[in-house]
Amino acid sequence: MAASLTASAHINRFLAEATTEGSDEGTSLRRDELYGLYISWCLLHDAVPHPVSSFWAALKSHRVNPARSGLRMAGPAATDYILATYPALN
Repeated sequence: MAASLTASAHINRFLAEATTEGSDEGTSLRRDELYGLYISWCLLHDAVPHPVSSFWAALKSHRVNPARSGLRMAGPAATDYILATYPALN
């Protein structure tokens, strides 16, 4: 039980620090972008990322639908993800 609380706190922190709610569904993070942002956030915080299936299960428990997340990137993880995804910006 304690491990799931730790996983829940981990995802809570990710959502609080690396995402913000978007008002326009067209700017919402897609599935691959959401996981990529999560990986960037983990790297910045020396956190071990959950496997993909565990990540999606954790988001589901937080009522985040990966197909229509309604989330946008925020914070340092957003910068890291954008620079990693578009190396021409470096």
